[in-house]
Amino acid sequence: MKTILGQHDEATLAQLDDVAEQAEHVALMADGHRGYVMPIGGVASYRDVITPIGVGVDIACGNAAIRTDLHLDDLEHHLGELGDEIAASISFGMGRPTNRSDDAPIEHPLFESSAWEEVPPKIRGDLRERARAQLGTVGGGNHYVDVFADEDGQVWVGVHFGSRGLGFICSHGVVGLAQDQPWRNLQPQKTSDMTREVILSLDSPLGDMYWSLMSLAGEYAYAGREWVVRKVVSIIGGTELDLVHNHHNFAWKEDHGGGEVVVVRKGATPAFEGQRGFVGGSMGDDSVILEGTADAGPAHMFSTVHGAGRVMGRMQAKGKWKNGRCVRPGRINHEDMAEATKGVVRGGDLDEAPQVYRQLSTVLAAQPGIEIVRTLTPLIVCMAPSRTVDPYKD
Repeated sequence: MKTILGQHDEATLAQLDDVAEQAEHVALMADGHRGYVMPIGGVASYRDVITPIGVGVDIACGNAAIRTDLHLDDLEHHLGELGDEIAASISFGMGRPTNRSDDAPIEHPLFESSAWEEVPPKIRGDLRERARAQLGTVGGGNHYVDVFADEDGQVWVGVHFGSRGLGFICSHGVVGLAQDQPWRNLQPQKTSDMTREVILSLDSPLGDMYWSLMSLAGEYAYAGREWVVRKVVSIIGGTELDLVHNHHNFAWKEDHGGGEVVVVRKGATPAFEGQRGFVGGSMGDDSVILEGTADAGPAHMFSTVHGAGRVMGRMQAKGKWKNGRCVRPGRINHEDMAEATKGVVRGGDLDEAPQVYRQLSTVLAAQPGIEIVRTLTPLIVCMAPSRTVDPYKD
């Protein structure tokens, strides 16, 4: 069975067709676009197997949002100062080289999890320490920290990022083993090594290893996002009233009417009836809190969009650079980006300009089974500075 929501190019649809050859049921959300092997915005169900490349290299990427007790009136006269403080206090890019976030939860119980035993012994210590160093960092690319106001002027804080280097290295490591290659001793494989789907039986040692490491990366991502979003709430002087939190690159064991299946969502938000999710737009667009409705059905596997969806690649947007010099101009310039982002953004590069994304409202209009609970207008957007080096960005 195959369900397609919204309009998509031929390359994206061809990827979905390839995934459908192995899956029992596939669906493509309205924000879909071409990814590695499985399209972004893709959902697929399998019987007793898991596909690591389907989940993606940024295991457990997702969003968290907190509604605070603050009102727009409390912040609007010092948004600039607050934006500067957030950008200075939260680490973007690779890690925390300046120890700006000394209070990150680096002694979290997840670091004592038995799942670490799945990592090869020679690599385990280095990977665990790398994960400690990156817990509470946001990363680069399309990852962000936002402060919003909803329709009633209530202030929200939202974040978007995943499991950082932990998920990236575990993805590449397991895929390497599945292709009869070494784990690579913390050196990721080339992208070309991950261009064919790897299917692992959950009953196999490698499938069991991957599920354990994916679950560990999920716990790590939740811990990191909740720490960052709460840190920002404290910076702006607010109190947490409500939390909405969800992965959108992950696999779940679910019952879809015919017994238990493994559902892989790659850039798709779970949206069962009554389940809330936080979905972000571009740097200059609104975001939303949404909820699955009674119309959330099995055709799209109780899933919805995770963002607005790209309409051009990173190199198309910002051009090709070599040794710090632009050798081929991109389609977006800084003046147009600045106008579209309305002066609320710190950091970010041309490949994350609003012009490279669809309008979130258009995407949501093509997505059944959801109700918009709150519309969030950005007041402050913080992202990694231009051309930040971060291999774990998305």
